[in-house]
Amino acid sequence: MSLLQELEESISRGSEESLLRALWHTTDVLITGQYSENQVWVFGQIIERLARDLEVVARAQLARRLAVTDNAPVNCINKLAADKSILVAEPVLRQSKRVDVRTLVWVASSGSQQHLLAISKRDSVAEPVTDVLVSAGNKEVVKSVASNAGARFSDLGFLKLIKRSERDSILIEILGQRSDIPRPIFQQLIAKASDEVRKKLERERPDQATEVGALVRDVTSQLHSVFGPASPDYFRAKKAISALHRYGNLHEEDILEYARSHRFPEVTIALSLLCSLPANVIERGLIDSTGEMPVIFAKSLDYSWETTMSLLFLGAPDFRLSAQRLDALKARFSRLTVQTAQGVVKLYQSRKAPDGGRSPDR
Repeated sequence: MSLLQELEESISRGSEESLLRALWHTTDVLITGQYSENQVWVFGQIIERLARDLEVVARAQLARRLAVTDNAPVNCINKLAADKSILVAEPVLRQSKRVDVRTLVWVASSGSQQHLLAISKRDSVAEPVTDVLVSAGNKEVVKSVASNAGARFSDLGFLKLIKRSERDSILIEILGQRSDIPRPIFQQLIAKASDEVRKKLERERPDQATEVGALVRDVTSQLHSVFGPASPDYFRAKKAISALHRYGNLHEEDILEYARSHRFPEVTIALSLLCSLPANVIERGLIDSTGEMPVIFAKSLDYSWETTMSLLFLGAPDFRLSAQRLDALKARFSRLTVQTAQGVVKLYQSRKAPDGGRSPDR
């Protein structure tokens, strides 16, 4: 007869008190010893059988014991993390390093807000988990995970946070203090911030003070324009490109040719029409010193790297980029999804065009 079969028989004959004594003894032996993963798995099978019919108070005590040990059985930990009682689940969700990401995602998707709050306070929270928290969590959960330095967010997760930050100056301030927030998304954050929050971010983020100041000017006055409103080049481009777009004849190969020929007005108007953004927003993005905005414009239209590269050279000083910078931007282009890029563009679209800003005829 196997050990587990003998255990089943002992459990069927034992009293509740004797089973609890056996459970705590087994747990203590596990916590104080050093075992292989196979041995830990056996401990897990024993603990699961001993704990099968425990009341909430005893399950919570078991969860507290196992949550802080590095050799807790994964099968037990995942079940405790998914327990409907927050008394049981909370210590595991918040502290255990043995809970797998799949379980955390499942609990974040189906658990109570208290379960989500416990997850948001973990020392580290992976992107698949934060993606769910920022969508399903209430204000307390969202602010908790946003302020957690150990939480990691995908670009889409950051976009969801920006959406959640509307009319929430506290969340805007929390996000503005994160050093890992992507620059284009940081721009959108500043666009939504009040004067008071912007000034506070300038004080608390000296590394971003210049950026914040420039963005404040962008959202409170007309964006810098490479070509003035009365430029003949601009108006000729506007007339020609608008006609192409109107009849469905404006394509990626046109953008590529304009960019290669350094025809900035044509590229500006074309991207403005295709991205549904004011021309001055496109102009500002094309000459963005980081090179991230041309990547976002191109990816949102599902363009190739060849076309994206032509836009980067067009907006670069003297039409030059270092090989190192180009490689970094290519890596960024490869990681960026069309969905995320389109999300950034939609955020720009939601901003009201500055007074006097140019927008091509639709």
